[in-house]
Amino acid sequence: MVDIYQDEDLYNAVKQQRRILGVYFAVIALFLGGLAAFLTLYLLLPYGSPNGTWIIVATSIWTALFIAFSFPYMGISFKRCHAYVKMLRFITLGLKESMTAPFAGIEDWTTHDGVDVNVAVFNVPNRKREEEMVRQVFVDGEKDFPPFEEGHSVRFVTQGNLLVSYEILD
Repeated sequence: MVDIYQDEDLYNAVKQQRRILGVYFAVIALFLGGLAAFLTLYLLLPYGSPNGTWIIVATSIWTALFIAFSFPYMGISFKRCHAYVKMLRFITLGLKESMTAPFAGIEDWTTHDGVDVNVAVFNVPNRKREEEMVRQVFVDGEKDFPPFEEGHSVRFVTQGNLLVSYEILD
């Protein structure tokens, strides 16, 4: 069987997640330092000074820049990385299911639990009726797609419909 994931995949993903969080915490520290500086300047002004308005405007712009940075950075970078780490943890801890079925084709990209995946389609015989059903197995978009050929039987192991390992039988 060919394993798609190695032990260092989870380690590298966690390292990347920590790097993203480290950058974000550095930006938070910079924002809080600037906020403290603006607050100190405002408190040092004499009562009724016309310069107080400019410090309030500068503080508002500083806060708006921080919020404008936070939403895309945490909403895109961290969210995607966190979903990938979560998926890799589920693969190491979750229940696995194995099956042998003929490969039918490839469908379009999709997102499964926040992770971009390719969709491999397998024909599965129905036990109750005399028809074939279609099973979609998700292949990680970060990894190379396995060299499946239509009609060839494949033995594969999945965890939550995500391909973990495979073996081409024909």
